[in-house]
Amino acid sequence: MDCGLDCEKCGAYLATLNDNQALREKTAKLWAELNKAPILPEHINCQGCRVKGIKTVFCDSLCGIRQCALKKGVTTCGDCPELGKCQIVGRIIANNPTALKNLKG
Repeated sequence: MDCGLDCEKCGAYLATLNDNQALREKTAKLWAELNKAPILPEHINCQGCRVKGIKTVFCDSLCGIRQCALKKGVTTCGDCPELGKCQIVGRIIANNPTALKNLKG
């Protein structure tokens, strides 16, 4: 949750944590439809942004927010002095105000 979204509510995280193949399949289907991309159940494994370990391809290498946090050496965007004016995480906060609360909490 570098960005404030709650990993503990993410289908990939929950499927990994509980080794739930049915949830992997459901999440893969949903994400494939939403992203118009070939996302398969075997792609649905993630232990969250804040810990070392397996992540989905998006969370590991495609997420601009995570890459920015790693580059700046901050644990989350909530630790970044540029949070208030950041356009990258600002898009998430605009669509999910809970994300800002998560980052500041």
